[in-house]
Amino acid sequence: MTPIGASTITSIRTREIRFVRIGIPAGVRALILVAAFMVPPRDAVAQDLYPTVPQSLSLQEAVRLAEEYNPSYRQAANNLSPAAWNVKNAYATLFVPTLSASSSITYSGSGSQRFLSTDFTQPSSTIGSNYGLTINWRLDGNAIFGPGVQKAAYDASAAAVDATRMSVRNQVVQQYLAVLEATAQVDIQTRQVERNGENLRLATAQQQVGQRTAIDVRQAEVAKGQSDVGLLQARQLVTIEKLRLFQTLGVKAPEDLSVVTLSDTFPVLEPEWELNELLSAASADNPDVLDLRAQEVSAARSEKATKGQWLPSLSVSAGWSGFTQQFTNGEFLVDDARSQSAARTTACQNQNSINSVAGLPIADCTQFGFTAAQEAAIRSGNSTFPFNFRQQPFSAGLTISLPIWDSFSRNVQVSQAAARTDDTREALRARELQVHTDVSQQYYGLIVAYETIGIQENNRVSAQEQLRLALQRYRIGSGTFFELLDAQLVGVQAEADYVTALYGYHRALANLEAAVGQRLR
Repeated sequence: MTPIGASTITSIRTREIRFVRIGIPAGVRALILVAAFMVPPRDAVAQDLYPTVPQSLSLQEAVRLAEEYNPSYRQAANNLSPAAWNVKNAYATLFVPTLSASSSITYSGSGSQRFLSTDFTQPSSTIGSNYGLTINWRLDGNAIFGPGVQKAAYDASAAAVDATRMSVRNQVVQQYLAVLEATAQVDIQTRQVERNGENLRLATAQQQVGQRTAIDVRQAEVAKGQSDVGLLQARQLVTIEKLRLFQTLGVKAPEDLSVVTLSDTFPVLEPEWELNELLSAASADNPDVLDLRAQEVSAARSEKATKGQWLPSLSVSAGWSGFTQQFTNGEFLVDDARSQSAARTTACQNQNSINSVAGLPIADCTQFGFTAAQEAAIRSGNSTFPFNFRQQPFSAGLTISLPIWDSFSRNVQVSQAAARTDDTREALRARELQVHTDVSQQYYGLIVAYETIGIQENNRVSAQEQLRLALQRYRIGSGTFFELLDAQLVGVQAEADYVTALYGYHRALANLEAAVGQRLR
């Protein structure tokens, strides 16, 4: 758990004071403050999204950071959770009925209402409440084929995540190599600056003893200045490539980029892979091919589910409910019952008067009297709101429906689903052809890149020997400064071409790994 600092406590107290001022109740204030405490500070969230990059960054660590923080990969990974819930929802729809509960409170004022030619008078306003509990279950083509459709959709999402992961890894490798290549070019420019500085000192010394003219010194100064500019540009390129690397990783670059160095080196291996083996591996492991195969399965199952609309559907429902209704002023009920009791008592007494004259038996009129128990029962019967529900009879239903005619609506949907399946299948075939071409192209390109390294190495050795001979001739006075400059330019270009060939090989190998879909070294 993250420790609570003094600034956090001060912030919470400040919020509480503001809540008191605006009159928020104490209980609500407590809930809001607890919620505010549970939400992490913005700085903490930003720190989680932008971690500190280690000063010595290996390729493995760079790939791990990209898989955790690269925005494109995170966006692709975010699709897995909804896809997983869709699978659960499909199984629940098939096997588990839905359960819903409802409740409401009603109020009706007193007064008269007219229905057709009859007036209905309500002497008191009423309040009421009700509840309902309903269970529904439906079985149709969508429910039957739903789990298979959603499972295929989840597999397609997982394959898309794997494809994005491989793509992001290739981007990281390529940018990692770009930083290393730019750093190697800085080393070449640094040595060139040192050589031109030595040439300037040599030209100055020879001028002082009369062996050279001021023209040689000025040429040496120009060469030194040009190499200084080349070094500045090479260092700037390193900075730019590092910034692009951090952007690919999805993390913020430090203010001082020089504190982060790349620790990995890459050996040059003679290509010994067989093209047929690489093509077979690409057919089985290329993430883009696997993604499209998963999409094809998903489209085929969706087409099957669409055809399931021709099947009959079965619906089962059951429900329980109850209600309350209470007069807000129940005195009129007591008065009405008391009036009816008095009327029956009077009628009984009148009948007894007639019976006494006729000699008939006399009835007990006290039985029609209004008692306190009856009054209490009336008041109790009116006290039902809000939870003294009157239960309603249980209800259940079974419905079977069979679609007969829908103006070709299902035919259109089935045709569209079939077209999507065919389109996905053709996209898969096109991608397989593209992968075959990409693997072959990158394989032949790797072979050429490997052979190019050997040629450029020979050129570099020859250029270094040419530079050594030109420098010796210049020192003994038999060579001109122009010859020395030409030899230096040839040497620098040969070294730069060797570095380009070296990292061109590594990039070609990384592209071949991306085309195959697996690491080869």
